Amino acid sequence: MIDLSDFYLRIQEQLDLNLPFVAYRKASNSISHEPLKGFFQKDDQTHLIHDFEESGFVFAPFDNERDSFLIPSDESEFLETDFQIDENEFDNPISTDVEIESEGEKQNHIDLVDRGLDAIKNGTLKKVVLSRKEQVKLETPNALSLFRKMLSKYPTAFVYLWYHPKVGMWLGATPETLLQIKRNRLKTMALAGTQKIEETTEVEWGLKEIEEQEFVTNSIIENIGELDLDKNDILKSGPYTVQAGKLLHLRTDISVKIDDKVKLVQLIQAIHPTPAICGLPKKVAKEFILKHENYEREFYTGFLGELNIKEKVQRSSNRKNRENQAYLSVVKQTSLFVNLRCLKLEEDKANLYVGGGITKDSDPEQEWVETMNKARTMKAVLVK
Repeated sequence: MIDLSDFYLRIQEQLDLNLPFVAYRKASNSISHEPLKGFFQKDDQTHLIHDFEESGFVFAPFDNERDSFLIPSDESEFLETDFQIDENEFDNPISTDVEIESEGEKQNHIDLVDRGLDAIKNGTLKKVVLSRKEQVKLETPNALSLFRKMLSKYPTAFVYLWYHPKVGMWLGATPETLLQIKRNRLKTMALAGTQKIEETTEVEWGLKEIEEQEFVTNSIIENIGELDLDKNDILKSGPYTVQAGKLLHLRTDISVKIDDKVKLVQLIQAIHPTPAICGLPKKVAKEFILKHENYEREFYTGFLGELNIKEKVQRSSNRKNRENQAYLSVVKQTSLFVNLRCLKLEEDKANLYVGGGITKDSDPEQEWVETMNKARTMKAVLVK
């Protein structure tokens, strides 16, 4: 491990050299246990994912017909450091010029939700997730400063700074796991339903949010069940309330045993895009989104994370055979996260991406308010 200050210096060096890299901290239930990690590519080559058998850090778009990018482990320097929250990171806002949403922007989103509700009412869709892009002008754009603020402000989220000179610069603090694989176990989650936190996390959920969460859970289990897996081994726990910044969500944890017959690419295709960021039926919802949202999501609601990373694991001790304690086993692990609560930096502006799940009980005005609440969660790192 290196010192935290040296880690930040390494990020700045990579930015100054205009070379690809990713710095990140995994999601955790604790605020202090996960280290800060980074892959720093040695050249500016563009590496694409071909079959998800590659090793490194993957950055994939919402539309799985488009290219997914890789910062390969064998072409990069890997660094790791301990991280502790620094309250001073909340000082000195990057921007005080937050643009007020126009009535036209509000009406455009309400009209989009109305089109989604029409498709649900005529039976084309059960659910569709609709989003919008919002721009914030930055007075002093600084990717590293913004990343440090996110690390401190969202202590339990998956927080990242990803950069490639030929693709762009993205940052985020996402609460949602796409999937995790270690040894022979797949873990994923269903995350749906949103409300603003007030005084407590002990809240009541409405029928709309409960049904939406159930849609997501059942769809993921159904898609996993279509693979060559032991369906009797699919386990779920929840739903329960979780906090992400100033918002609350409903979450159900899902896990299943897998074997070598099922490839990682099959699992990803079965799960992504989830109903929580696309809709149901998946294919029809995706087509509706690409046709009607009128902007390019790019990597928003895509996924990112560690892909087939080798990890050394100490074998359990055995008093009858102490030599075993000297042995290490090497296992591959994959940890992928849905790219939510994210932004793209472009010169002196930040593009924010926010959306919500639309079901038959959705109210267009309230859906607009939900996107406003989610936008405020991201703007919290841009302004005081």
